[in-house]
Amino acid sequence: MPRPIDEAERLLASMSRAEKAELLQAVVRDLGDAFPGIESRPDICGGDPCIVRTRIPVWALEQARRLGASDAELLRAYPTLRAENLANAWAYVRSHRAEIDREIHEHEAA
Repeated sequence: MPRPIDEAERLLASMSRAEKAELLQAVVRDLGDAFPGIESRPDICGGDPCIVRTRIPVWALEQARRLGASDAELLRAYPTLRAENLANAWAYVRSHRAEIDREIHEHEAA
């Protein structure tokens, strides 16, 4: 009997990039308040939530998006990022809007 993960990988191979992105967003929503790929550590970017294993803060990505940057442009600007990282960041922003707004404001004032 095939494992569910094997079936999922088979289905992924037949999906378009857009369908994969949509699926990824659904998975992120399903994870609830667990934000895989996002970490906050006091010794990295002053504790601002960042993409794991980078020093790219979520607030900076969100500010760029608000200023009109597309996901494709962000992926080109940050070659270490993957679409999954952005999906995680956008899910985090949706759940922590006030925190992200505050961080953007604080960094603009600095």
